[in-house]
Formats: sequence, structure tokens, C-alpha cells
Amino acid sequence: MVRQDQVDTGGWEDIPASKLIVPVDIHMHRVGLSLGMTKRKQANMVTAKEITEGFRQICPEDPVKYDFALTRLGMKGDAELSDFLNA
Repeated sequence: MVRQDQVDTGGWEDIPASKLIVPVDIHMHRVGLSLGMTKRKQANMVTAKEITEGFRQICPEDPVKYDFALTRLGMKGDAELSDFLNA
């Protein structure tokens, strides 16, 4: 909602992408654990902020930029995500 591109229709012009927090479900939690962005066992707001901070190190202007793609990898529970990203 804060971007205007082929996926996001925009609409929230007052919120910069840099202020977004990664939505953490079981799949993104798995990604965060695998990448070492969190060690927390619960997927809560503290966990979401830790994972967001990890992505902020990669893309400060839009830490949620890769959420959709990485969540799909988190759904693929049969392979370690870090092995995939380091390949």
C-alpha cells in the first residue's frame, strides 16, 4: 500500500517504506531463524522488529521489499534457506 508499482496500487502516501515492519507468520519466522535474524521461538512483534532490523541492514529504504518472495521460500520447509541463499 505504500509503494506504487505493478504489485502495489499505492494509496498510503504518508508512510515511507522505510518505516514498515515485516509481517511475521510461521513462514517468515522460519526465514528469520534460518538467516540468523532472530533466535526467538515465538513469532510476535519483538520477533518482527528483529527480522525487520535484519532486512534493514540489506535495504534500509525498504526493509519489507523481499517479504513476498522470501515467505515463499519459508514455505518450502524441506531445505535450509541459508543454503539456498548462499548457493
